[in-house]
Amino acid sequence: MKKITSIPDAWTEISDLFVALGDAHRQRILLSFEKNERLTILQVVEASQLSRTAVTHHLKVLERGGALKSEKVGREVYFQVNKDWMQQALHNVLQYVEEEI
Repeated sequence: MKKITSIPDAWTEISDLFVALGDAHRQRILLSFEKNERLTILQVVEASQLSRTAVTHHLKVLERGGALKSEKVGREVYFQVNKDWMQQALHNVLQYVEEEI
């Protein structure tokens, strides 16, 4: 058994992604995006059964975890699935599993 004293920085970010994906509401929000689609908070609220406050919270968690990225255009904030980052993060986990376990 290896003695692990610290988590690598890359794994801290992966941890945030798994936290973001670990909630059914956030999973439904993420799955509501179509390929390359950008949605505002109000559009996500309309497609959800959650309040605007709850959706805003979940979007922030998804963004912090790297699952979503945002862009402010005028007064609106658009969210989009951060596919490239999620693929890289999951690839890193799979690579570790393949090489170390």
